[in-house]
Amino acid sequence: MSLLIVLNGIFMMFCLPFSWYFGGQDFMALLGSSFIVITLGTVMWLLTRKSINRELSKRGGYLVVTIGWVVMSLIGTLPYMLSGEILNFTDAFFETLSGFSTTGATILEDIESVGKGVLLWRSMSQWIGGMGIIVLTVAILPILGIGGMQLFVAEAPGITPDKFQPRIKETAKRLWIIYVGFTGLELIFLMMGGMTFFDALNHSLTTMATGGFSIKNTSIAYYDSAYIDFIIIIFMFLAGTNFTMLYFGLHGKLKKVFENQEFRSYGISCLAISVFCALGIWMNGDENLMDSFRYGIFQVISVITTTGFITQDYTAWTPLLTMLFFFLMFLGASAGSTAGGIKIIRHLILVKNSFLEFNRQIHPSAVLPLRLNGKGVNGEITFQILAFVMLYLTVFALGSLVMALLGVDLVTAMGAAATCLGNVGPGMGSVGPIANYAYMPTMGKWILSLLMLLGRLELFTVLILFTPFFWRKT
Repeated sequence: MSLLIVLNGIFMMFCLPFSWYFGGQDFMALLGSSFIVITLGTVMWLLTRKSINRELSKRGGYLVVTIGWVVMSLIGTLPYMLSGEILNFTDAFFETLSGFSTTGATILEDIESVGKGVLLWRSMSQWIGGMGIIVLTVAILPILGIGGMQLFVAEAPGITPDKFQPRIKETAKRLWIIYVGFTGLELIFLMMGGMTFFDALNHSLTTMATGGFSIKNTSIAYYDSAYIDFIIIIFMFLAGTNFTMLYFGLHGKLKKVFENQEFRSYGISCLAISVFCALGIWMNGDENLMDSFRYGIFQVISVITTTGFITQDYTAWTPLLTMLFFFLMFLGASAGSTAGGIKIIRHLILVKNSFLEFNRQIHPSAVLPLRLNGKGVNGEITFQILAFVMLYLTVFALGSLVMALLGVDLVTAMGAAATCLGNVGPGMGSVGPIANYAYMPTMGKWILSLLMLLGRLELFTVLILFTPFFWRKT
């Protein structure tokens, strides 16, 4: 935990040169925040270094991940509050957790007036959360003699990607090399499209994190550039791809990538839904054919990958398309990516299992194994996925109900619950693409913060802490 805190302080220091260059109105706030955070983390490490349990249990992994995420969000509020950009603690915590959970929901009404150093910290929080600071820590903890496998499992529960390296330390390093590399590549391409270095850096950080924080009030629509739109579309798609597949693709194992059923389903879904959406926009007469495809593809990829960037207000399109985008908030991209949502692979297994059930009704004595990528899927995994989806929908329903009880209209309540649980960002109604969460009731912001945390850590990691089984001695 102390290491997580120190790393947060170091990332805050990265924002100092930009604050100084752009006038330094938030320089002292960032300097003070980083000093406080690094000092706190160092003191904690000095007090606990001799009592570290070198064998971290799976139970301990869940506890460290959940508490770590909350602690990161608590200390991440310092730059906002010390700079005076966000004085209300509830708002500061909401904005910070929205960053670390890569949700992209914001309470800031005039983003462009915020100090450049704080804006970069805001984007940096999404970049850290995108891959998960836990995975970064996995590469460092072994140096201290602490195993990291349990942390990795807790960070990405459910269907885990194939480990392309036998040791988790090496896996984490390769994940970060890919992550940093694509971030740098997008930075270059965006600058080639006319973005300034600062704008390109912020949007590259939040694209690869599938976070969606922009430094412009109108998000990507501000630039009104087809080139920038398509560059971001490409990198949003890549960020929503299983990073194992990206690793194989970079090493020339393209056959392995295209044979992967999840990747094929992800690509086909993005393409088919984008074309449907584009045709809907065009047939409604809102845009010409080229712009319809441009805006349609951008918004579909943005929501499927749970990035949340905006070029058009999709709630202003036809009611059918508005409903489509609401359902897309539950889709999610690939497992093993930085995206939120239920994930394609879970939907894929549920669909396959449903068709098998039809077959079993006709042939009750037949042995009909569920297969994915040519391999049988353990029945236990199928039950886990069924439990996850049921729990996900239950949490969404309860979140919507609580928001409605707090006085939020039903469309906004359902949209806010769906988008925060799915880590998408823009929702429906009063929290739609051209609005924000500033006017949500205080209790509502805490409820939505909980949903963001649950969604980012895929439910079980957090909820298991509230069960008697977790605390019962074995």
